[in-house]
Amino acid sequence: MILGKTLEDWTASHPLIRELVELKETSWFNPATAPTAQALGDVGLTAADVADASARLSRFAPYIMRAFPETAASGGIIESGIRPLPALQALLSQRYGLAPGGGALWLKTDSHLPISGSIKARGGIYEVLKHAEDLALAGGLLQAGDDYAVLDSDRARAFFGQYKIAVGSTGNLGLSIGIMSARLGFQVTVHMSADARQWKKDKLRSHGVTVVEYASDYSVAVAEGRKQAESDPSCHFVDDENSTSLFLGYAVAAERLKGQLAAANITVDAEHPLFVYLPCGVGGGPGGVAFGLKLAFGDAVHCIFAEPTHSPCMLLGVYTGLHDAVSVQDFGIDNVTAADGLAVGRASGFVGRAMQRLLDGYYTVSDEELYRLLALMERSEGLRLEPSALAGVPGMARVLGEQQGYRARAGLSAERLARSTHLVWGTGGGMVPPAEMEAYLAKGRQLLQD
Repeated sequence: MILGKTLEDWTASHPLIRELVELKETSWFNPATAPTAQALGDVGLTAADVADASARLSRFAPYIMRAFPETAASGGIIESGIRPLPALQALLSQRYGLAPGGGALWLKTDSHLPISGSIKARGGIYEVLKHAEDLALAGGLLQAGDDYAVLDSDRARAFFGQYKIAVGSTGNLGLSIGIMSARLGFQVTVHMSADARQWKKDKLRSHGVTVVEYASDYSVAVAEGRKQAESDPSCHFVDDENSTSLFLGYAVAAERLKGQLAAANITVDAEHPLFVYLPCGVGGGPGGVAFGLKLAFGDAVHCIFAEPTHSPCMLLGVYTGLHDAVSVQDFGIDNVTAADGLAVGRASGFVGRAMQRLLDGYYTVSDEELYRLLALMERSEGLRLEPSALAGVPGMARVLGEQQGYRARAGLSAERLARSTHLVWGTGGGMVPPAEMEAYLAKGRQLLQD
């Protein structure tokens, strides 16, 4: 029995569950989407909240530029570029049998964000900075209008050293939280799940971060981290499942992307739709980015989440309507995947409910395909991403090949699709050690050959 019903009962009412349980690559296009202006109210946050987050990051830019010299070229703003993927698109057209005229494929290179090398350098670092600002203003370390570069000092590090930060992570969020917290001077503990890569643990420890390892998955690491933090009033727990600060930090990406697309002469409107494919773990990162995108582009942007076949927690939660009341393990899905950043069995209930009418669809991709795409990306574009960051690459084929009536419902005529832009959000990989990346590539090349 699964939550009081047999698998046959579940599949009678939700037929796609059979495909998920059998670990088949699956797509589901949401029939319950609503106009952006109507559905944004589900989120409980506004454009003013995102603007506040953006302004805070600007205040911290002098500190970031001083503490992390690699951000000097961007003036202390943590941002990634976009680039077209014509060679990869040609290979994918052959691989997936795509007809010409479906739009142009691009990449958002959060895989190479400074400081922690993944999309988590947005939300994770933002939450640490917000907490630091709150403490510094309350403690008299900062005054309104101060140059935040003063926080890169022994006095500031001694002040923050009185406080603790904790987080549960599969790896990338832990890197962003740990590196920034330690640089500011916080005592920081990262609770890591069994699937976290050893190099990420080693890197955190090299920055003076305490790493606690668990033999279980992400949910246990988060639960244990939360429990320990609750017993210590000096400890701030970064709650990946429910944090609005993380969510807003990710959302800031959208307005910046809007400027980048304009600079590249890419129009986004009803006649020139934008599709964005976002790898999804617990949901905070892709959810926050998608929220920002809907604020920036309204109904002209179509956001789609991508998950591993072994960890389809957000698809399962939204499809059944149960959100965080159901896990992939309830259905016997093992949550064991090479896409370590996406190895989450139970989705964020906050994100699932907030975004369920704003997201166009969800799909799953196998680990084997992630490795093949990793090798194809490197061969065609010379770019090296970690497996989880390739989850968005099949999205264009899923949209153009869908047979659930989605394109018709969304008014996506052939003419509009021909003028569309498809953006893969590359979420991580820039800090993967060369030897580990070579092993990824070797596996992908072998799978392609086989």
